[in-house]
Amino acid sequence: MATLGVIVGNRGFFPAHLCESGRKTILQVLADEKIDCIAMPVDQTKFGAIESHADARKCAELFKQHAGKIDGILVTLPNFGDERAVANSIRWSGLNVPVLVHAFEDDGEKMTIKDRRDSFCGKMSVCNNLKQYGVKYSLTTRHTMKPDSAEFRADLRRFAATCTVVNKLRNCRLGAVGARPGAFNTVRYSEKLLERAGITVETLDLSEVLGWTAKMADNDPAVKAKLAAIQGYTNTGSIPQLSVIKMAKLGVAIDRWVADNGLVATAIQCWTSLEEFYGVVPCTIMSMMSNSLMPSGCETDIAGVVGMYALTLASGRPAALLDWNNNYGTDPNKGVVFHCSNLPKDFFASQKMDYQEIIAGTVGKENTYGTIVGRVAPGPFTYCRVSTNDTAGRIAAYFGEGDFTDDKLDTFGGYGVIKVPHFQKLLHHICANGFEHHVAATKAPVSDILNDALGNYLGWDVYHHCG
Repeated sequence: MATLGVIVGNRGFFPAHLCESGRKTILQVLADEKIDCIAMPVDQTKFGAIESHADARKCAELFKQHAGKIDGILVTLPNFGDERAVANSIRWSGLNVPVLVHAFEDDGEKMTIKDRRDSFCGKMSVCNNLKQYGVKYSLTTRHTMKPDSAEFRADLRRFAATCTVVNKLRNCRLGAVGARPGAFNTVRYSEKLLERAGITVETLDLSEVLGWTAKMADNDPAVKAKLAAIQGYTNTGSIPQLSVIKMAKLGVAIDRWVADNGLVATAIQCWTSLEEFYGVVPCTIMSMMSNSLMPSGCETDIAGVVGMYALTLASGRPAALLDWNNNYGTDPNKGVVFHCSNLPKDFFASQKMDYQEIIAGTVGKENTYGTIVGRVAPGPFTYCRVSTNDTAGRIAAYFGEGDFTDDKLDTFGGYGVIKVPHFQKLLHHICANGFEHHVAATKAPVSDILNDALGNYLGWDVYHHCG
C-alpha cells in the first residue's frame, strides 16, 4: 500500500475541536486500510492541523524530510479549512505526487456555531487554490463523505492505486528483446516520447539471448529450477522434453537480463526467428512473467506493454496483451479477443501447453511448442491501449471496461468472447485515431484509476470509453 502525507485543514473561526476528532478518525481509517501516513504531530500545531503560514512551513518541511516515502497527499477538511495553508504546504514541500481532497459531512442535527463544519464550502475553496497553484488533484466519489464509510474507504484504495500507477510509470524500465517483426509496422513507437515520460527502454539483440542459451548445460542448476517451475505452472505432458528444456534455458537467460537491468516488464520478438533458429515459442516464459506481475508482451510491442504495466499496477493482478480479433455473430456490442497465446494462467479457468497453430504451417509443428492455450474465464475486465503519437509529440491512450462472457465459441489459442457497452463507438475511436490492434487487459474494473493516473497526473491524451 501507499504512504500518504496527511494535511488536516483548519480555519480559526470554525470549530477547531472538529480537527482534533477528525484527525483521529482519519488516521484510524488509514491504519485500518494499512496505508502508512506522515502527519503533523499534535504538539507542533493546534491539534496537528494546518491553518497559518507558519503551519504550512512546518508541514512542508515535514514532507520534505520524508519525500522518499510519500506516494501521495491526502487533504482532509474536518471544518472549512484554510485554502492558502493547504496549497502552500504542498507547493513548499516540492512534492510532485497525486493529491486527494476530502471533506467531512455535516450532521443535520449539529448545525449550530459549535459544531457546524462548512467543509462542503471549504473544499471548493481548497480546489480553487490548488488549481491556481497548478497542483493536480483527485476528488472523492461524493463531495462530502464520512471518513469511516465504506465508500470513502473504497476511494482511499483507488487513490492509493492511482499513486502507485503514477509513481511507478514515471520511473520504470522496460526491456525490448529482439527487433520489431518486419510485418508489424503497427507496433512502432517512440523511445524518446516514453523517455520524456520517465519510461526507459533497454534493448537486447535476439542473437545475444540465443548465444547465452547455447552456453547452458541441460543440468545447469538454474535451468533445472526453471524446468521445474514450468512443469509446476502448466501441463507439459504432451510436449517433447527437449522443447521444454529449451524454454527453461530461454527463461533463465531472460530472467538474468531482467534482473541485471532492473526491468519491470518486457516485450519479446517472436515471429519467426525464435521458431526457425531456436525451435520453440517464448509464450510460456512470457505467460509466467505476466502471471507473476512482470508483464511480457509479444511482437516487441513496448507501447502495449506500457498498457499492461499500468493495468497491473492499478489492479494488482496480471495483465495480458490481446488482439481485438473478430466480430461475434451480429451482436454489435460483442467481439472475440485472441492471442496465440502467452496469456497469464490467471486469465483461464483451465489451460495447457500446446503448439502455435498459426506459425506451425510455416516453420513446422516441432518448432512451435510452448503456447498456453485455453478460454478466458467469464468476468469483468478493463482494457487499455497506450500509443505514442510521434507526429504530435504526445502519448495517447484509451481504456474502458467490459465483460468476458460464456458465449459459445470453438477456436484455438488463448481466446474469449467480450461484451463492451457501445462497442462500435469504441472501435470507431480506435480506427479513426490510428490505434494498434493490440490491447492490454486485466480482470478487474480499474478504468477510473487509469483515467486519473494517465490523464490527470501524467497528462497523456486519454479517451475513457464509458459506453
